[in-house]
Amino acid sequence: MRHLLKTALFGVASALALATAVSAAPLSTLDRNGAYVSVEAYGPNIVHVTIAVDKAETLKGPGYGILADHADNAAFKQTSDANGDTFSSNGLTLHVNAAPAPHVPTQGEKYFAPSLAPVALQIQNAKGETVLSMNSWEMSPHEVNGEQTYQVGAAFAAPDGEHYYGMGQNQESLNDLDLRGRVLDCQHWYDAPAGEQVCVPFMVSSKGYGIVWDNPSQTRFIGGVNGRLGFQSKVGERVSFFVITGSTPEQIYSGYARLTGKTPIPPKSAFGLIQSKARYDSQDEILRVANTYREKKYPLDIMVLDWFYWTRMGQMDINPAEFPDPDAMNKQLHDMGMQSIVSIWPRYETAGRYFNELDHKGFLLKDKDGKTVDGLPFRSDRTGGLIDATNPEARKWFWEHARDNILSHGFDYPWLDETEPDLVPDGNFFSIGSGDRYHNVFPLLHVEGVAEGMREWKPNKRVLILSRAAYLGSQRTGALFWSSDINPSWEALQRQIPTGLNMTASGIAYWGNDIGGWQWLPQTTSFTGTPLLDPSDARETVGQNNDYPELFTRWFQYGTFLPTLRLHGDRKHTEIWAFGKQAEAILADYDKLRYRLIPYLYSSAKTTYDTGAPFMRALWMDFPNDPNVADIGTQYMFGPAFLVAPVTKQGQTEKDVYLPAGADWYNYWTNEKLTGGQWIKVAAPINQIPVFVKAGSIVPVGSDIQSTATKQTITALKVYPGKDGDFTLYDDDGVSYDYEKGKGAVTTTLHWNDATQSLTASGSDKAFAKSAPSLVQVIAK
Repeated sequence: MRHLLKTALFGVASALALATAVSAAPLSTLDRNGAYVSVEAYGPNIVHVTIAVDKAETLKGPGYGILADHADNAAFKQTSDANGDTFSSNGLTLHVNAAPAPHVPTQGEKYFAPSLAPVALQIQNAKGETVLSMNSWEMSPHEVNGEQTYQVGAAFAAPDGEHYYGMGQNQESLNDLDLRGRVLDCQHWYDAPAGEQVCVPFMVSSKGYGIVWDNPSQTRFIGGVNGRLGFQSKVGERVSFFVITGSTPEQIYSGYARLTGKTPIPPKSAFGLIQSKARYDSQDEILRVANTYREKKYPLDIMVLDWFYWTRMGQMDINPAEFPDPDAMNKQLHDMGMQSIVSIWPRYETAGRYFNELDHKGFLLKDKDGKTVDGLPFRSDRTGGLIDATNPEARKWFWEHARDNILSHGFDYPWLDETEPDLVPDGNFFSIGSGDRYHNVFPLLHVEGVAEGMREWKPNKRVLILSRAAYLGSQRTGALFWSSDINPSWEALQRQIPTGLNMTASGIAYWGNDIGGWQWLPQTTSFTGTPLLDPSDARETVGQNNDYPELFTRWFQYGTFLPTLRLHGDRKHTEIWAFGKQAEAILADYDKLRYRLIPYLYSSAKTTYDTGAPFMRALWMDFPNDPNVADIGTQYMFGPAFLVAPVTKQGQTEKDVYLPAGADWYNYWTNEKLTGGQWIKVAAPINQIPVFVKAGSIVPVGSDIQSTATKQTITALKVYPGKDGDFTLYDDDGVSYDYEKGKGAVTTTLHWNDATQSLTASGSDKAFAKSAPSLVQVIAK
């Protein structure tokens, strides 16, 4: 059955390729006593290794998410001797050991040794240092969902002192970041106890390499347990992985971008405030909220219409009783300098107008008997069939109906919810094969299908999509990802910091969360302490949760320093004036601060587009020579300048913060200068989140604007002295794809000479470069 289903279905340019697609010829396919090892390259610092007992399996192209047409063997040469085969470039060296000489098996080997022929290999970096050694591989036969298949895996050495990061979104940690010593279940799992899991099987090591594990089934990651680094996938007929080497994070992530796709620059509105709620009941309520933001002069860019604006799940319509004129609603938002996002779900009730058509065409997830799956047996609140995004015709159908029925009414961008998918595919079947075999691919295929449709529909308007899950290559879709339906609790807030840092380490730069938590806020509480903010004038929103205005404020402060800042939640109100006057004043200040930082953020986004490296990143990326930062998951760098340490405890008014060695640091609020390489206790009154700025930084500050629809000027260039520094200030129209063609962009290179205490500027905006020195504000205590 699997072989009948695995047909060449995907002809789209973005390489939604099946594992059966054939890529360029490999550098070599080696025979190791019946274990075949295929080697191909994707540039000088990326090798793809495939191992199988069936030679044909090793010659199949890479799996989902990989851009197979980017294979490039030109940089490598192969040499062979009695010790094996070596593949070398100026970026890395791969050595595949020769097959061991025949020998009489030992007693233990007779009974306990695997039947597979052994394969071992080593990878050296550009300096000739061995960074990775694979010691063994596995193919263990078993049956999954009626299919005779294998558990496949590989084991690598895990030297002492090596640290591991990435592997997608896992919310189990409260503080620690390093994956060493942990065993992760890499699968999309909405119901994970600590919060939704998302599998992006890309791991980065502190030794200067990354592994992309090329298998979309449920995968176990073993992070250096008992000296073993390993991957084990539930379904497969081969072992397939990529190794990327680099002396800096930028080199590794540039390789990942070459392998799976570049991270586009989102529309500039994505960096402003995004206002959402579960849910706005009518267009009158949406316009009332938008007008209130403008009346209060609180900046806002995007209003979001969440679920149940439709008449029935899967009708793909807009209820005229609640939204009588969505075209006029969106025009009013646009006239206010705002844009809109609308939630579009992938599920279809059996009584809806499209179910029979989709069922007849085979466009929905099926069970083993070929019947459409309706809801889940273990959740009473779920119903409907799931669109089969692995079917290109179903993807096309979904996009066209989303466009014509919903987006055409003036909505700017879609929110694709349930992209795990929420209807768990295990035990069921997509058009390409079993849900177990392809467990993790849905979010890539579903979101990219819509992204491609959007770009074809409006070819010079940047795609923006909210998506709840991701996979290898999802960063190329123009999606903003978030951590799903988390609790409105201090614990959930604390979990977000290490969660987000490992997600961005997985190549997913645009990650955020529902500010305040999504789940229903109970109207009673066990909290008996004294909150730092008065809740008495926020009862309509918080009930008796006296500490919630404080929690929301701390969360918003954290969100100000996230790639995207989006308010959301299942509460009566979620707007920044809904949590009491004391909270409102602080929230408004941070909202305005966010907008002043947009030139800095947007310039950082261009760097991510150029390099693939995230601009919200754990400390280990920027300070690899400081061993103290390897496991810090409570603070992070936000762009090249800011170190952010969110407050995650109720009543906390000071926080222990580590300042990495190798730099001096300025307290953002007091301008006090401190030496790196030490823990300090930082004052954190309710109106301050601990933020430090690295000496040598140049931070552009933008003018106060109400939305990014207004042209923003640079009002100051804040310089934090103590070291020479550089910053590339980037701007464009914020909407089109002209930047991809090198058109319409304005780039100014800023340099601070610490010895002469002077700033120089050069670039395409001659007038600004000339005026830049007059905008300098040198920070001093």
